[in-house]
Amino acid sequence: MTGGRAAPAADPLTLDDLEDRARAVLASEVYDFVAGGSGHESTLGANRAAFDRCHLVPRVLSGTAAADTATTLLGAPASMPVAVAPMAFHSLVHPDGEPAVARAAAAAGVPFTAATLAARPLDELAPDGGALFFQLYWLRDRARTEWLIDEAERLGARALLLTVDVPFMGRRLRDLRNGFAVPAHAAPVNLAAAQHGAGQSVGGHAAAVIDPTLSWSDLEWVRRRTRLPLVLKGVLDPADARRAVDLGADGLVVSNHGGRQLDGAVPSLLALPAIRDEVGDACELLLDSGVRGGTDVLRALALGASGVLLGRPVLWALASGGEPAVTGALELLRTELRAAMALAGAPDVAAAGRLGVRWAPGTNEREA
Repeated sequence: MTGGRAAPAADPLTLDDLEDRARAVLASEVYDFVAGGSGHESTLGANRAAFDRCHLVPRVLSGTAAADTATTLLGAPASMPVAVAPMAFHSLVHPDGEPAVARAAAAAGVPFTAATLAARPLDELAPDGGALFFQLYWLRDRARTEWLIDEAERLGARALLLTVDVPFMGRRLRDLRNGFAVPAHAAPVNLAAAQHGAGQSVGGHAAAVIDPTLSWSDLEWVRRRTRLPLVLKGVLDPADARRAVDLGADGLVVSNHGGRQLDGAVPSLLALPAIRDEVGDACELLLDSGVRGGTDVLRALALGASGVLLGRPVLWALASGGEPAVTGALELLRTELRAAMALAGAPDVAAAGRLGVRWAPGTNEREA
């Protein structure tokens, strides 16, 4: 053993390690696109801070030698209460793009959510043995919106996630300062050819293709149009959650879009308990924005979520080592979750949902 600093571990020990590795290999403007949030990034930081202020109350003498993380999400079997979040432009960070992530998710036994703005055709994103969700933006081109719904059904998607918090893209200052534009190799091929947006800014492209007038009446149309379980992604207000359920939503994703839309919005984790109180058991609740480890997943379960969507860490893994690194990241997350559950005295996912939490002083108890 030589003196000086120890060499980095051959395998990442946390999901945060993956971000460090990805930053070392990505162009700075691509790293900023993935890592950044909107405005002054106050919500981006608040998402993580909320997890750090949420303290679990472990149970003892439970006899839990090993925890079982298996569950179902939106009717799909999952090895743990985690699905890969919908994210645009995977090819920005690695040439294998979305198909590599879809295969890794299938290998890890978790659902993969294909995005409207994927850089690869949808029929490449339904790997054998893997559960597929599909995320839908409400497009100005209604015929293309219908085609996307039909494709999701044809490919055996288990749920349709309608994103409702993006009438237009939030003002992302890192991208504006970098003059970031969508390169041709990452353009969203599932839109009509004239709408691919290569060479446009992300905000400019979104403004050209996303219809900002999405309303509750459109939700009713989507509900009638598809036989898939319908999930609204981007809900933070309990009244909106109640109305969505009343109009036939099967699930909700409590989300502030990873801090990339309204800067200053409530952290998703703080919004979760009030929404669970409002809807009760009437629909399934997922959570995203800020999840960075197994203990975070356990916190979300304890606060009423059925599971979480994992976003940026998946792209960091893809950037740092392709498909094998994504598989490894998901296995690392399951290892962390299994350990956290056992230490908390929760032998299974249902027991995890019965754990108590305490909030650090200064947390808004009305939200939490």
